[in-house]
Amino acid sequence: MLSKVKSAGIFGVNGYIIDVEVDISNGLPVFDIVGLPDLSVRESKERVRAAIKNSGFEFPIKRITVNMAPANTKKEGPAFDLAIAIGILMATEQIPAIDNFDPVYLGELSLDGTLRPVNGVLPMLLSIRDDYNNIILPKDNAEEASNVSNMNIYPFETLQELVSCLRGESKLIPYNRAKGNKSNFKISFVEDFSDVKGQEGVKRALEIAAAGGHNAIMIGPPGSGKTMLAKRLPSILPDLTYDEALEITKIYSAAGMLKENEGMISYRPFMSPHHTISSSALVGGGRIPVPGQISLAHHGVLFLDEIPEFKKDVLEVLRQPLEDGEITISRASGSATFPAKFMLIASANPCPCGFLGDDSNKCICTPHQISRYLGKISGPLMDRFDIHIEVPSLSFQKISRNEKGESSVNIRARVNKARANQVQRYTNDGIYYNAQLGPKQIRKYCKIDQAGKNLMEQAFSSMNLSARAYDRILKVSRTIADLENSANIQAYHIAEAIQYRSLDRQYWP
Repeated sequence: MLSKVKSAGIFGVNGYIIDVEVDISNGLPVFDIVGLPDLSVRESKERVRAAIKNSGFEFPIKRITVNMAPANTKKEGPAFDLAIAIGILMATEQIPAIDNFDPVYLGELSLDGTLRPVNGVLPMLLSIRDDYNNIILPKDNAEEASNVSNMNIYPFETLQELVSCLRGESKLIPYNRAKGNKSNFKISFVEDFSDVKGQEGVKRALEIAAAGGHNAIMIGPPGSGKTMLAKRLPSILPDLTYDEALEITKIYSAAGMLKENEGMISYRPFMSPHHTISSSALVGGGRIPVPGQISLAHHGVLFLDEIPEFKKDVLEVLRQPLEDGEITISRASGSATFPAKFMLIASANPCPCGFLGDDSNKCICTPHQISRYLGKISGPLMDRFDIHIEVPSLSFQKISRNEKGESSVNIRARVNKARANQVQRYTNDGIYYNAQLGPKQIRKYCKIDQAGKNLMEQAFSSMNLSARAYDRILKVSRTIADLENSANIQAYHIAEAIQYRSLDRQYWP
């Protein structure tokens, strides 16, 4: 007695089809699973046995061999439980063969036959949708799976309920819900920019960073509001597009971080790892590669508070993902590529005591201490920050004022308008915002007049800028122009962008 059913696995953020073949023959009772299963797959034998018995079906006391093909691919996780159970019930003819219906089965089984949700459903379905359009899975995964168009989703709560439908005792009804409604991505924030007193120049710089997706670093004394400002940055980030939300949800699904019954991520991620984080946790890794913090911040913000406290080797691994927008993790089992298009926002004190250059407090650090402290941020990494912001300490008069600053709602409206211009401009380029511009696109979209060229020439020679810094000034200038709804970059746009490139020469001469 032989049966074959389909299931799916995941490696990184890409899915692939698994053929689950079940052979049942006479002999001593044995239940073997072959095809490079990991421990969780091998343990499925006990879950499947108990689920079949407790659902009222007969478990064969015979020699059972389950082959999971392709045999040279490592199988991981409990998502194959349902396919194995259905294969056994088909091989024992407790479920009849259904003509022209060969679905993909996904789901973990409880001992009582209840179907439990599994991780990675969205990336699996996105990878296989061109070849398979019928999916049977747990009810708790239905919202997530329904984000994939042109697929018939059949959710079930128990194995018994599924078998009843496969026997023709009840009707298979596909799951449907409205998808792609942008209004679903409208969210509110508790923290607001109006809570921040003073620091108007910093707010302006962060508005530019949000509009263009630019990396930014804030340097200033303790208590000046760097962390407070960074935590309010999500409140002014532009609304998610449907495609962006789908990419983010795909990563969170693969990482097992989707909340129960959460169909799609509706907000831009904001990740703030502790300074003790390892390189693998930051960029991703593991025996079977999983997304790291930079991928979980995809289309959102990675905030490194007190960046000089991070280990230097941890910071250096950010350089390549910041340029490429992705990270490739290679292991013996294969290579997995994770998207990592994120805004890097960092804060730092100018010295170990924090008061270098502060008029209200005296710095007690030696030049060697300052050099060693700031030396953890290398020149090449500093060069990758588009915007450098000096955050001064506030006077008593500014702190004691009762009036509130401009609200996040107003700032976000300008950011959304600027981002909409960028999305429309780059429709045929496959990018969303100015920070993603490549060298050819910079020449095409960031043209400047003679006055702008003269200003850039002066800045390039006097500030000893690199070629990368030159390109980043043009990108920031393009964003400033977009905030003003200007079709062309003007000289004063360039002048403002140049002002955001001064701190690396001040602290990293």
